[in-house]
Order: sequence, then structure tokens, then C-alpha cells
Amino acid sequence: MARNARLLQTLRTALRWSLRLILLLVLLLAGLIVTFRFINPISTLMLGRMLLHEKIDQDSVPLGRMSEALRAAVVTSEDAHFCHHHGVDWGAMREVIDESGIGGPSRGASTITMQVAKNVFLWPGHSYIRKALEIPLALVLDFVWPKRRILQIYLNIAEWGDGIFGAEAAARFYFHEPAADLTLRQAALMAAVLPDPHRRNVLRPNRHVLIHARIVEDRIHAGETNLTCVK
Repeated sequence: MARNARLLQTLRTALRWSLRLILLLVLLLAGLIVTFRFINPISTLMLGRMLLHEKIDQDSVPLGRMSEALRAAVVTSEDAHFCHHHGVDWGAMREVIDESGIGGPSRGASTITMQVAKNVFLWPGHSYIRKALEIPLALVLDFVWPKRRILQIYLNIAEWGDGIFGAEAAARFYFHEPAADLTLRQAALMAAVLPDPHRRNVLRPNRHVLIHARIVEDRIHAGETNLTCVK
């Protein structure tokens, strides 16, 4: 009986401290979400590179200093319904689940907001645990941050090559000009590289990248891109 009582007391103590830890993490996360509404964050990937003393090229700029062509190209390529959903595109997610085979989904359904949640607050890589955290985080970010802020943060922390983060650094590295001066063709090529910046190259685009960029351009010319939420 005494042993069972001690075990029960240990479990209660462990549960109490676990709840306190969870509460502390929630409060810390809430504080960071409010802070990053006004202060530019870095991504966890950038933080990891800093800790390993690896190269980082990044320069945060306001959304107004990025060409409208770049905004349109990235939204068209990464999240066509960005202005319509509330952080999670449930329709796209259902399509991916319906198309999944035995080996799992062949494509993702991450919105720009979900990618911001992952890049700022979570860790890189694929796991069901991370995805389970990413979805509610995206819903909270969409509620707390304006769409314009979400897109600005995404474009400032997205990886465009080895150690190259953000549209400004990428535009200067690949085209030797600021993000504000990017043409639609240049922006489309940059958007086409985003899904896999380590295997795709802006300056040496393979056939897949060229096709992707052309589709993005055609959709923009056809007026299929909605940017009303970030004007």
C-alpha cells in the first residue's frame, strides 16, 4: 500500500510539473507570436546555421520594397488561395489526402501561413507531430497577424539556396538587383525554386523549373492571382 501511495504521489507530481511546463511553453509561444507581429523573426533553420557557424545571407525588407511581380509569383506558386483561407487550405489538404497512396502523399498542401509557422516556430523535416503542431499554429497566426505581415515574413525568411534567405538577398545574389526591381520572369523563376532550393537553381533552371515558371507567368497574365489581401 505504501509503495502504491508513493507511486501515485510521484505520478501526481510528474503530471503537475508537466502541466506547468506546457503552460510555460504556451505563454512563451504566445509572447513570441505577439512580438513577431512587430519585430522581424529569423527562421529556426537560420538559427541552426548560426549555431553551427555556417554562412547566412539575409536582409529583411518591408513588403513594399519587394516587386508586386514577386508577391504575385510566390502566392501563385505556393498558395493560390492565400487571400481566401484562414491559415489552412482545407480543400487542398483533402485533395492531397484523397490522392495519397500506400507510400503517403506525393505532394504537400502547406499554405504560406503554415510554412511561416514551421519556419519560425518549429523544426525542418517531415513528421506527423510537426504537422499536428503546424496546423493550429497557422490558424492562430492568421488570426493574430494580417495577411500582409504573414507574406512579408515568409518572403524574408524563405530559403532560396545554400545560406541564402529572403527575397532581398536572393534577388541581389541571382540578379544583382534589389527585390523591388525584379521582373515577372525573374520572380517566376525564383518562385519555381522555392519548393526545393537545394536541388533547383534560379540561374541554371532545369526543364521542370522552366515549366513551373511558365505556368506561374501564364496564371498571373490570366488574372488568376488574388493579392487583394496584401495591397
